[in-house]
Amino acid sequence: MTAARLIGTVCGVGYLRPAPGTWGSLAALPLAWLLHVIGGFPLLAIATIAVFVAGHWATRVMTEGQDDHDPSEIVVDEVAGQFIAIWAISYPSWAHGIEITELWPGWIAAFVLFRLFDITKPGPVGWADRRGDPMGVMLDDVIAGIFAAIGVLILAALAHGVMGL
Repeated sequence: MTAARLIGTVCGVGYLRPAPGTWGSLAALPLAWLLHVIGGFPLLAIATIAVFVAGHWATRVMTEGQDDHDPSEIVVDEVAGQFIAIWAISYPSWAHGIEITELWPGWIAAFVLFRLFDITKPGPVGWADRRGDPMGVMLDDVIAGIFAAIGVLILAALAHGVMGL
């Protein structure tokens, strides 16, 4: 397997069926946890950038000369987007010395919201997806991740501020 294929499919996760994008998002969760435990939010942020850059390269290589600009086996974009969704719990955990596993509802919310925005492709997520190029493949998941992170923050504010949990 080529380096581009290893990166693009996240070591073959993209070949799992059904719903390879969901498998890619699930694969991102233990990776995000490990990165956070090793180096906190800064390492997760750096890894997100690295995954985005490597994912763009791998997507370009894997789709070069093909009609399908976003084959389902490419799931590195889901990893980048899911990492961004996790930022909403990684940063407060790191900044306030909270064990990240104590924020388990945020993990669930980040996963569910990211998948919701990635699948339904509202507004700018759909715009990025319609670009039809490797940057669009990566950007739609980045934007979905940003939306999910905002959603996690809103849910946390409601749970801790309004509901007093």
